[in-house]
Amino acid sequence: MDPLRSYLGRLLLEEITPVVMVLTTPLAEAACRKSGLSVVDMLSPFSLFKKIDGDSPPRCSPLPIICPCGRRVTSPYRLQMFKIRMVYASDVRKQDYEVADQRIKPVVSEANESALPDLLSDPPQLEDVLSKPEAELCPLWIKKFNRALMRTLSFSEHETFDHPVACLLVVSSKDNEPISKFVDLFNTNQLPSLLNEGIMDPQILKHYLILHDQQDGPQEIAMNILAEMKSTLGLNDCKLLCINSSTEADGADAENSWLPYIKDFMQDLASNHIIPYMEQKIRVLNQQVATTRKGFRNQIKNLWYTFTSIESQIRVLGDYAFMLRDYELALSNYRLLSTDYKLDKAWKRFAGVQEMSGLCYFMLDQSRKDAEYCMDSAFSTYLRIGSSGKRNATRCGIWWAEMLKTRGQYREASSVYYRVSNEEPSLHSAVLLEQAACCYVLSKPPMLRKYGFHLVLAGNSYYISDQKQHAVRAYRNALFVYKQHPWSYINDHVHFNVGRWYGVLGIFDVAIKHLLEVIACSHQSLTTQSMFLNDFFHFVQSMGKKFDVYKLQLPVINMPSLRVIYEDHRTYASDADVNVSESIWQELEEEMIPSSSIVRTNWLEKSPDLRKYKDSCVCVVGEAVKVRIELRNPLQIPVAVSCISLICQLSTSLDASSAVNSVLTTGAGEDIANTKPAISIFEDDGNNFTVSKLDIVLGGSETKSVQLEVTPKVEGILKLHGIRWTLSDLLVGYQYFEFDTKRKTKKGKKGPRRTLSNTLIVIKGLPKLTGCIDHLPTNAFAGDLRLLKLNLRNQSEYAVKNIKMKLSHPRFVIPGDLSEVDFEFPQCLRKHVQSEISTVSTKRTQGDAKGLLFTFSQDIKIQEGATFSWPIWFHAATPGNFSLYISLYYEMESPSEITYRTLRMHYNIEVFSSLNVSFAIRMCSSRLKEYIVRMDILNRTPSESFILHQLSCNDSKWAISSLPLCDSIRSIETVSANQSVSCFFKIKDLGTNSCKEAENSSCRSDMLFLSREGNSNTEEFDVSQSPITNFHYQERYQQGRLAKGPRDLLDFILISKAVGGNYSKSDPDVQLLSHHVCHCSAIDQSPIWWFMEGPRTVTHDFSKSYCEANIQLVIHNSVQHNISARVVTYDSVPDKSQTVNLQDSNSNQGGWYDVSLENDIKAISTAKGTHYQKQPSESISPFVWCSLSSAQVDLKPDTSTKVPLKVCIFMPGTYNLSNYQLQWKVHSSEVGQVDENQRSGGGQGHPFYVTVLQDA
Repeated sequence: MDPLRSYLGRLLLEEITPVVMVLTTPLAEAACRKSGLSVVDMLSPFSLFKKIDGDSPPRCSPLPIICPCGRRVTSPYRLQMFKIRMVYASDVRKQDYEVADQRIKPVVSEANESALPDLLSDPPQLEDVLSKPEAELCPLWIKKFNRALMRTLSFSEHETFDHPVACLLVVSSKDNEPISKFVDLFNTNQLPSLLNEGIMDPQILKHYLILHDQQDGPQEIAMNILAEMKSTLGLNDCKLLCINSSTEADGADAENSWLPYIKDFMQDLASNHIIPYMEQKIRVLNQQVATTRKGFRNQIKNLWYTFTSIESQIRVLGDYAFMLRDYELALSNYRLLSTDYKLDKAWKRFAGVQEMSGLCYFMLDQSRKDAEYCMDSAFSTYLRIGSSGKRNATRCGIWWAEMLKTRGQYREASSVYYRVSNEEPSLHSAVLLEQAACCYVLSKPPMLRKYGFHLVLAGNSYYISDQKQHAVRAYRNALFVYKQHPWSYINDHVHFNVGRWYGVLGIFDVAIKHLLEVIACSHQSLTTQSMFLNDFFHFVQSMGKKFDVYKLQLPVINMPSLRVIYEDHRTYASDADVNVSESIWQELEEEMIPSSSIVRTNWLEKSPDLRKYKDSCVCVVGEAVKVRIELRNPLQIPVAVSCISLICQLSTSLDASSAVNSVLTTGAGEDIANTKPAISIFEDDGNNFTVSKLDIVLGGSETKSVQLEVTPKVEGILKLHGIRWTLSDLLVGYQYFEFDTKRKTKKGKKGPRRTLSNTLIVIKGLPKLTGCIDHLPTNAFAGDLRLLKLNLRNQSEYAVKNIKMKLSHPRFVIPGDLSEVDFEFPQCLRKHVQSEISTVSTKRTQGDAKGLLFTFSQDIKIQEGATFSWPIWFHAATPGNFSLYISLYYEMESPSEITYRTLRMHYNIEVFSSLNVSFAIRMCSSRLKEYIVRMDILNRTPSESFILHQLSCNDSKWAISSLPLCDSIRSIETVSANQSVSCFFKIKDLGTNSCKEAENSSCRSDMLFLSREGNSNTEEFDVSQSPITNFHYQERYQQGRLAKGPRDLLDFILISKAVGGNYSKSDPDVQLLSHHVCHCSAIDQSPIWWFMEGPRTVTHDFSKSYCEANIQLVIHNSVQHNISARVVTYDSVPDKSQTVNLQDSNSNQGGWYDVSLENDIKAISTAKGTHYQKQPSESISPFVWCSLSSAQVDLKPDTSTKVPLKVCIFMPGTYNLSNYQLQWKVHSSEVGQVDENQRSGGGQGHPFYVTVLQDA
């Protein structure tokens, strides 16, 4: 780009021009003031000339010009544009920066006032900014500011292009003695101090002007004065200028007829006087420099540079050449000076010539690198000088930045602007930073982040300088940068300050709009949040009225949590029941509700008018539709939210067109969430529906789930549009729901349309049951048994019938019998009471894996407004958390569109561990069909204690009794926390004689523990009746699925009570626990059962003969198959066969053993633990078998036989006659298959002790 056509080129042509100092008399000024102008104001418009040599004859230099670089110049200067600056002599002085800055401030303030209308428009967007040229991005007033800022450096000591080239002396024709006035004007006392101090050359061109106002007299007077002036002051240096100050002249031509005289005067002054003078001055100075520059550096310099010094003369030569557009001559002199000033360490003068050298390089369009080097050197040197050079650095930076912008180096130019801004006060810094921001957006590619950041810096500086309109303008221009990026902190800073400054300017609506963007700033500190919120509320109050805000972010509406709760044929007992998955309810109700072949899948199919809404939801007149949604307070400050309600619309017409028109729809590419509909069309309608209103206070960072209701009163189409609320009683916020959408392509439309699924069809009222289980615990101990009550209430005007109930966990809850409603618990479980109660049939209480289905009697109907109760038994079967699901099915007695409804109930119950009960059973070796049992009880609770009350078997054929001489089981009363106890007892299989044996009080299937007073409990519970037997059935089923191995012997039921309550018989709230241990079996279970019968003590005289003892081996077949058994006896104990009990190993002498009554009991604890008996030292055994060495018998199912045996004993003592083995084999039969593990086997003889005494 041609430098002369660039902005910087034009700026240099207009700013670095010759100065004409003007001296006037008061009367001359007064003559011009009549027209409202000063002398300078009158002449300045005519000081710009185009093609100055166009009409004048060519001027030839009398002497050739030899540049310091050796270039020879012989032709006169021909200028395309030339300008002179007219300045009063009083203004030719170095300005004070503070005073100069006050003159610059109005430039910004005027633009500040004019910026207010633009602030009411929308902020610019990215596309708008990128499409704007540089002239529009950088306003015109900023260029005006730059010029005013640079003019504060006029008439500096180290620069000469501001030194006057000529002096224009103006005297009025009314002045007395005009000639003497000219002499007095150029008196030393009236000249600027810079001329008197020797900084400027006083020997300058003088031009004399007599000013005549035609209203003051005829022109001849002025002509006479002019003739006198020419004879005295010089023929070519005197001029006459006539003006007309009259305001009564007719027409514009008459009024401005004197203006051509001014133009001609200025043309003559520039072309015939100033330019020739400057040309002559250049020739003279050039000759002086060429003569004196040899050996110049070796001379001793005077560091006080006056106009007579050679350095000042060279600077004048360079500046005159620059103003006459001879940039090569100027550059050669500047380069010569830069070396000298650098050696002299005259840094300010060095920076000045470096600055002008850079401009010369630019105007010559030569080396860009040298130009930037010179500007950088000048800028850095000015800054090193200190405060006296900062403003010069600013001017240098502005020229440097403009130079870079001309060459398209916007990024580098913005860096220069930023460096300059650091050296200026806030107001100047703001303007410079804004220019830096514009350069960033003009870069390729645009640097938007730096653009926005520098605009924010500029806006902040504007605000500090009390230029609020400019601050708002800068901030709002940066909004689009941070809108597209998640830079929350700076985005909050911009919006908050823009909103606050708009509020200070009184534009409250726009202020609130911006503050709405920051009131939900959860990432800010508590102090910042309080400041944001207080300013927001302040401006809202300043509005003086409430107004609606769409998508108000306080509180934050969590749309994903939105859930609409309505009831059609499915009703719910509580709001928590709605959260259960629909698949769970459907699986539970699968066998209870009618099949799809009998009932239509959608009730709307029955009505032709509603058939088109078959995909819509259905609700009932008079029943609330609930909307559950979460509100979150993003702030750390509590906020009050009141009047929270739904925005609804109910259309009583079923016409499709009216329904469709009221549905919120958007075309393709639109976002319903960002569309702001009118809220007025969704006002409450008390005739058609009612809505609930809710007031809450959200604590800091608190999230609350609120439930809002709308109750339709008439049939029709109900639409849920959104939610509205009032924040701190100041403003109303509202937001429209974002439902899941279905895309449907419609013919004749371009693109898909989206319809919100917010429509519910309202049908006429239906009967409805409400219900709950009273006092159902949320937590209980394992085994807890309670009698509860299911209460159902019919709130409608019609009766219901055919009631069914499905339970998900019959192991925990089963229905009772209607007769049990008024019974007291636990007294109703006693045996004498249970005998009078009709039990619930097994068929009705048994369920499958999907739950238990209970059908109420056909004659049971719940009339309108009535309450119906039914007993429910609860048993905490096993520890853990479980969910109980109950669904009640009922039908309408009156005809309706929906033939049935269901009531769904859901309860969460936590069961804690209580008593852990286990049993170990071993066959008794001395009794037939008797077992020794060890019961282990562990209290797993950390603080609770339990009282043992009753132990029962599930079958009456079993009898429980304590061991002989050992009543430890009945003596156990309380099991404390974390305590473990064990006790022993025996059980007997009564078989077919169970009824006869039961008459004996010692043979009972139930055993009571001792009470606290030491007496036996008389409160015996019947475990063979409901509900215990029903719960026991469930436990057998559940434990049977988990059990491994044989599980066909018997079950135990332990009943206990929790310590801490009153256990009197009249207390209905006794906490009773029942523990069920099922499928218990003996540890040493075998198909046959055997033991010895015979005398235990024998007296014999061994002096006569050995002793013979007759004994019998009783063998019993306990299975349903034929068994062959073989008995083998031996005199010596084989190493691999004979075994004795561990407790019998304390003696190794043949035949002598310690006989203890506890041997049989302790044998249970040693699960077949045995070792081989050591052989006695004698070679002859003390006894021998004298009967058959082996015998074989066949046994039919459930039969017994006796095998006679005889033993010969040779000496007194106690002998263990277990030296035999029993082997068996089970034969298959039609009854069933034989367990492979029990098909054959064998066993060592049981210990049988005989004591032989010597007869006296």
